[in-house]
Amino acid sequence: MRIALLTEGGYPYARGESAAWCGRLVHGLGGHEFTVYALSRSRRQDEGARCALPPTVREVRTARLWGPPAVGRPGERRGYGRRARALFAAHFAELAAAVCAEEPQADRFATGLYGLGDLARAHGRLPAALRSEQAVRILESACRAPGALRSARSASVPDLLAVVERLERALRPLSLDWYDPGPGGSGGDAALTAADLCHAVGAGPAALPGLLVRHRVGTPLLLTEYGVRVREHYLGAVGAARRSARAVPPAASAAPVRSLLASFQARLAAEAYRCAEVITPGNAHARRWQERCGAERHKLRTVYPGMESRPFTAVAEDDGVADPSPTLVWTGRVEPAKDVVALLHAFAEVRRVEPRARLLLVGSGPADDPAYAAHCRVLAAQLFPDEARDARSVGTNPVTFTEVGSPEVPRLADAYARAAVVVLSSVVEGFPVSLVEAMFSGRATVSTDAGAVCEVIGGTGLVLPPRNPRALADACLQLLRDPARRARLGAAARARALELFTVEQNLEAFHGMYLELIARRRAGEGTSGGRTHPFARPAEAHVAVRWASGRLGPEAVPPGAGEPAVPHTRTSPAPAGRPSWARPARGPGEPVGPGPRVGAGGSGR
Repeated sequence: MRIALLTEGGYPYARGESAAWCGRLVHGLGGHEFTVYALSRSRRQDEGARCALPPTVREVRTARLWGPPAVGRPGERRGYGRRARALFAAHFAELAAAVCAEEPQADRFATGLYGLGDLARAHGRLPAALRSEQAVRILESACRAPGALRSARSASVPDLLAVVERLERALRPLSLDWYDPGPGGSGGDAALTAADLCHAVGAGPAALPGLLVRHRVGTPLLLTEYGVRVREHYLGAVGAARRSARAVPPAASAAPVRSLLASFQARLAAEAYRCAEVITPGNAHARRWQERCGAERHKLRTVYPGMESRPFTAVAEDDGVADPSPTLVWTGRVEPAKDVVALLHAFAEVRRVEPRARLLLVGSGPADDPAYAAHCRVLAAQLFPDEARDARSVGTNPVTFTEVGSPEVPRLADAYARAAVVVLSSVVEGFPVSLVEAMFSGRATVSTDAGAVCEVIGGTGLVLPPRNPRALADACLQLLRDPARRARLGAAARARALELFTVEQNLEAFHGMYLELIARRRAGEGTSGGRTHPFARPAEAHVAVRWASGRLGPEAVPPGAGEPAVPHTRTSPAPAGRPSWARPARGPGEPVGPGPRVGAGGSGR
């Protein structure tokens, strides 16, 4: 089975949120053949390291959503002719009207989107047209039209230029040469039209190639989102990835630009949800966002991210009491969404009650916000001055900042091995990977109620409101004082993680969906919108004779073979509501009803 894996800012780039689970997917499903179509978000990502490819990955094709647009096809002119300009104006006007409208207009968005895709396929040069003055004027007219977004009505020319530039970047997949294997495209055997199934990671630009191929040749689309794209846009979680692109001009006001881009992303996500045969959110939190953004409930199937449990098996066998100083362990990226500041203040309360307690902060990668990381280190030095046992000892700080791979923590499992309690203090969270790792390690956890935390924990840890250092400190002290309770919670957490969050259950779920979608497509008849209608074909369609309507059954039979000799010479008027000229032609002696065609002598035609 040929699978087209469509990613944005993830696999096969080593630095990306989908790199880990996509890598496990292509390594684990050895019975399928993958072609990866990857969109990069920044120069740093494009030029950085890439994941090792297994034999199941046949080819990797890349394109970029940053920097100037790529050069067009050889021999292309710079701009459109008159007819192509008129087509572009009509299609982009539909798209812009849907984006700028206060109320959703899915039909206009789809008409404009697929029209632009067909225009790019026939004439190319779409990026230049999207950055043209014509596009800016069309967008301005849509912003001033009745029923437009209130914030968009005040958009200035710099605002419109910024939005047009961002739209051109997001719509670049429409102009790629990934689709056709013929002379017009360089796809060859790896063209998207040759794939049996498109698997898109996210409802953003990565879904555009899958939507186009489904529109043109009917290839099924499977959509997976572990972080909902619309939610990320609203929360500004993708701001760091977009800093590599040219920022909004200083003269542009932020509100109209944000409003129009959010509307575009919401319309694109709704179209992806509408066209996808199956949508797989990573948790119930993402599922609720998808339903709110237009996903139909019968298409949604929750598939938790699969994670390797073997690195943490040895940790789970340890009782965690070897260290005489009880240690709280936190892992992740040091960024504002993780609220490390609240954790430091909570630990100050813990130290007043439990002077031996220590806090180990383990970074899982480079900090996206170095200023925030530096602020946390300064705060830790102020709250916890270096302490010494006596006048001859060197003072140490109870708070330790380190990273995976350092001498203190060579492996991530070593951090959990030192933990009496694992803490998560986030205010914004998707799927809490660090909690699942702690559960695999058999450690008790204290976490804030953010994202899918409650769904993952499921009663095997303590959960409290975010931004509440005192409650966080009280929960940590409860577990530090009760080793038996820690052991019970840790064992229950490990059993839950092994049941729900392993690689094996993830691979089994996707393998089953691949087979289901391919079987549904090849069955062909009787399917509509992902639903099967058993009685979509009448029983007469399976009979191998010719009926009065002129329709043939599955297999034609020789004229006269087994036909009864029942002559009919009477004619009748056309049925009510149907003109006489719409009735199939009948010859002399042909039956009126749905019977076999016989001659007057009863020996066939």
